Amino acid sequence: MLFSPMTLGDLELPNRLVMAPLTRVRSGKDGIPGPLVVEHYRQRASLGLIVSEGTYPSHAGQGFPGQPGLVTEEQLKGWANVTSAVHAEGGRIFAQVMHAGRVTHEATTGGYEVVAPSAIAIDGETRTYEGKKPFPVPHALTTDELPGIVEEFVTASRKAIGAGFDGVELHAANGYLLHEFLAPSANQRDDIYGGSAENRARFVLEVTRAVVDAIGADRVGIRISPEHNVQGNLELDAADVTETYGILVDALAPLKLAYLSILHKEPTGELVQGLRARFGGTFLVNTGFGVITTREEAKALVADGHADAVVVGRPAIANPDLVRRWREGLPVNEPDATTFYGEGAKGYTDYPAYQN
Repeated sequence: MLFSPMTLGDLELPNRLVMAPLTRVRSGKDGIPGPLVVEHYRQRASLGLIVSEGTYPSHAGQGFPGQPGLVTEEQLKGWANVTSAVHAEGGRIFAQVMHAGRVTHEATTGGYEVVAPSAIAIDGETRTYEGKKPFPVPHALTTDELPGIVEEFVTASRKAIGAGFDGVELHAANGYLLHEFLAPSANQRDDIYGGSAENRARFVLEVTRAVVDAIGADRVGIRISPEHNVQGNLELDAADVTETYGILVDALAPLKLAYLSILHKEPTGELVQGLRARFGGTFLVNTGFGVITTREEAKALVADGHADAVVVGRPAIANPDLVRRWREGLPVNEPDATTFYGEGAKGYTDYPAYQN
């Protein structure tokens, strides 16, 4: 079943393997995807769906040096080359729209102020264009400023469609801005966007509804990662997690999104499968960063009815022809973690396809 077709939004996918959004920081200081990025995505077009690396919707939303954006005309032209190449190979590609929130520094954003739900810094350091620096205390967004952030997501999503993407994935996971609103460790507001589980889910829902209104539900997916305690975004109270994400998913369900994608170490567990039942639509799972997803695990998740499709990262990095290799039970390339982040083709476009 992993290699059978499926419907996702208004797309027909030839298989149920989805390429995870993978930060690879190969787009230079101007955030423009160049020929190397085009080739990387083109090589992987046989996957049922590609989700791009996180792309920033505004300069303040940039999280990493070398990250691509959806802001300038040059960035959009670069992405248009990517989507054209993927489509020419018969592929489908969504843009992941990611606002880094407090997971950045002014030395990365080009001087733009770092923003978050609350003025709470992450304990640790981040890579910037000027080397490693401690995470700054972010500016706590005011209620009056939040509509502007919503508009950033809407504008970036419209631009993504204009650049040829088949849809967008809203990044509400892994400790970035939308996830920060959900997590009580990062969100200590006392207005209608903080405190209760319902209030903490409010901003994510406002962004999602606005993007749906702008480009259509069939073109919008969302990614969440409950209990994925990274980048200072801690969700340690199981009851609160169940309540918060239950409220969120209950409100997402009527929107009829293209999909809900969940990153969690226990995809068959009660929390994830409970959220799947509440969502009622196309459901993608990603088993997380701790353990590389295997062929057998991916096959079982679909065959046993735990997911409609499986999101894979490192296997897709190392195997541009992963669908063929897994379908035919062929040997696979092993990923080289030392080349995940950086510049150049090594570990990016030089993994070979299988040779008979």
